[in-house]
Amino acid sequence: MKAKEGVLDFLNKILTCELTAIHQYFLHAELCEHWGYERLEHAVRSRSIGEMRHAEALIKHILYLEGHPDMHRLEPIHIGKTVPEQFKLDLAVEVEDIALLRDAVAHCATVGDFTTRHLLEHMLKDSEAHIDWIETQLETIRQVGAEKYLSEQIHKES
Repeated sequence: MKAKEGVLDFLNKILTCELTAIHQYFLHAELCEHWGYERLEHAVRSRSIGEMRHAEALIKHILYLEGHPDMHRLEPIHIGKTVPEQFKLDLAVEVEDIALLRDAVAHCATVGDFTTRHLLEHMLKDSEAHIDWIETQLETIRQVGAEKYLSEQIHKES
């Protein structure tokens, strides 16, 4: 099936965002593990895997639309030196992703590509949930302090 005008450009831009997020989350998870925050490492690694699933869906959809997935581009990866800094940097990635997804959803509606629109709306829902989770972590840190928050992140939940 041939893609409608502009859809492949949006899909490849979103793929770039997803690939960037995978790398950033993966490194943040590794840092959390290195620091001994097993519970947090598990949560952040799960986010990385979720972004991998998004990237996989995008690649399959780009191929379905007879396009070529651009796997060569990455945005700069921003690495937090502390857990709160990681959350702030991850939040920025998600906010950028949501803005692009919203633009792409609107474009797909305009050109009548409802299959792509549906895929992107699902990704948008996931990204909004990611933002909610990150904002909750930042608010918890603000309320109880970083030390108390991090002491709860040492052991993974059973």
